Amino acid sequence: GRNIADEYFDYDHEYNFRDRDVLLLGKVSQSVNQSFESFWNHELSINASAILPTVPENIDDPGRYDKLHEYACNPDNFWPQVRDQINNLPMVFPELRNSDAIVWTDDVYFVSDDPGKNDETQSLGGGGRTTTALIDLIQSAKTSIDIQSPYLVTTAAGRRVFQEAIERGVRIRILTNSLASTDNVEAFSGYQKNREDLLNMGVRIFEFRPDAKARFEVMTGALQSTIDHKPIFGHHAKTMVVDGYTTVIGTFNLDPRSANLNTECITIINSKTIADRVLEGINEEFKPENSWETTLEFNPDSEVSRYKRIKTWTRKLIPKDIL
Repeated sequence: GRNIADEYFDYDHEYNFRDRDVLLLGKVSQSVNQSFESFWNHELSINASAILPTVPENIDDPGRYDKLHEYACNPDNFWPQVRDQINNLPMVFPELRNSDAIVWTDDVYFVSDDPGKNDETQSLGGGGRTTTALIDLIQSAKTSIDIQSPYLVTTAAGRRVFQEAIERGVRIRILTNSLASTDNVEAFSGYQKNREDLLNMGVRIFEFRPDAKARFEVMTGALQSTIDHKPIFGHHAKTMVVDGYTTVIGTFNLDPRSANLNTECITIINSKTIADRVLEGINEEFKPENSWETTLEFNPDSEVSRYKRIKTWTRKLIPKDIL
């Protein structure tokens, strides 16, 4: 679920994200490759030069990457931590292989939507492979569901799936962005519409703090020493742990866009060891220094300016199906 930009790698001076990735090795990587090829070769994928108003003159110049290469080879262009990682690169995989950082299991699956799932032949509620897989996992839960999603826009059908799980005795906790930490007020307005409904049915909701203490653990120390303020910290991880055993890590937000419009992918890992490690991180983010627990009596919306609250309120006019 991590995008490629400064704010996803803790280098932005104003706003950075807390994120989560999973490294896949072995035969499951073949499924990832097949998914990539299906998108790369699909008729909806076109060469970027085809949509440029003018094509750069040196697009076919053999030396077009020379300056970029020179920049990348100059150690002065990287933070000390990055230079250390580059210098130590030959030892990374041997160290990973000899440590307990890699967990080997055959019970891991990569699920990807098909390109074109949202074309005119599909209804808006058509969903995709990832949507179906996630619903199946929630419906199979017996004891607990722990979720992280930067955007939490629920539909009546989605809330019904949660309600049925709670009625079976399943405990549900969800961490999402607060109004103070979100980068998307449109999505937050959709979440606001049904926040009370989720709380009334028994879902515990936590909202990420923009000043989360966890930022000091992941943000680049060299960056923090060069600025005289603390960048806002938002949440971007898309994670679910079911029954303390099955872990889902991927690109899927809990919103109608991921279900019906965007093509998403998720990794499903059945491993107590992996689940324990992920839950350790999730539980850290549930702590008061990293998030507020929202209840029927309290929410942290007042932590932002009146302007942002009004801006969010006006976005309630946007249909939830496109949020």
